[in-house]
Amino acid sequence: MLRIENISKQRMRSTGETVRILQHVDLDVAPAQITAVIGPSGSGKSTLLRLVNRLEDADDGRIELQGADIRSFDPLALRRQVVMVLQMPFVFPGTVLDNLQHPFILQNKKPPYADSSEVQGALQMCGLERGMLATRASSLSVGQQQRVCLARALLLEPKLLLLDEPTSALDRPTGDRLGQTLKRICREHGLTILMVTHDLRLAGRCADVVAYLEKGRMLESGASGALLNNPGTKALQRFLAEPETQEG
Repeated sequence: MLRIENISKQRMRSTGETVRILQHVDLDVAPAQITAVIGPSGSGKSTLLRLVNRLEDADDGRIELQGADIRSFDPLALRRQVVMVLQMPFVFPGTVLDNLQHPFILQNKKPPYADSSEVQGALQMCGLERGMLATRASSLSVGQQQRVCLARALLLEPKLLLLDEPTSALDRPTGDRLGQTLKRICREHGLTILMVTHDLRLAGRCADVVAYLEKGRMLESGASGALLNNPGTKALQRFLAEPETQEG
C-alpha cells in the first residue's frame, strides 16, 4: 500500500542552525494492516506522517502510494485518499452530524444524510450511538470527540488512514476501546492504518507491525509481538525498559 524509501528531512531553526529530523528512513506499510511507529519524543514520528500526507515534502527519497509517487498527486486529491486524524481531536462548530458532513460540504459534494447507510455504518464502526448525531460536538468527552473525528475520516473512504498519537488525550480504558475499534475496522473493512504513538500498550494490542524510530533513524521493524518481546537493538531495549523517561 505504502512504501517509504530513503526519506530525509531537515529544518532550519530561527538561529539559522540546520537540524536533521529524518535520516534515510525506509518503511513498508502492508494493505489491510495496522503499522505503528514508536519512539522517543522528538524522534521524527509526526514529521513522518506529515510527509506521507504532503503537509510537508521530503528533502530526499521517495514515498509511493500503491506504486505511484505521491508527488504526482495534487496535494488535496492525495489527502482525500490519505486521511489524517490529528493528535488532539478537532471538532467544527455544530452537531456531530454537522461534523460528519463538513468535509463533503468543503468539497462541494452532497453530504450523506443522517439515516444513510454511510453515516450509520461509520457510527457503528466507531462505537457511537445514533442519538448522538444531534448533540453539539464540543459538548462531548475527549474520547467521544476522538471517535467523531475517526468516523468523519472513515466516511471519506480513505485508502490509508494516518493517526497521530491517537490515545494521547485519553485515559487507559478509553484508549483500550479505541484500540479495539481500530483493530476491528482494519480486520472487517480492510482499512490500512499507519499510526505514530508513544503508547506501547496500544501498539502491542492492535498493531500488526511495529517500527522503532529514534533520532530520525528507523532502527528496526517487524511483527509487533516479536519486536516488542525480543527487541534487536540496545536502543529499543532501553526505550521499552523506560518509555516514560524516554518520552520526557
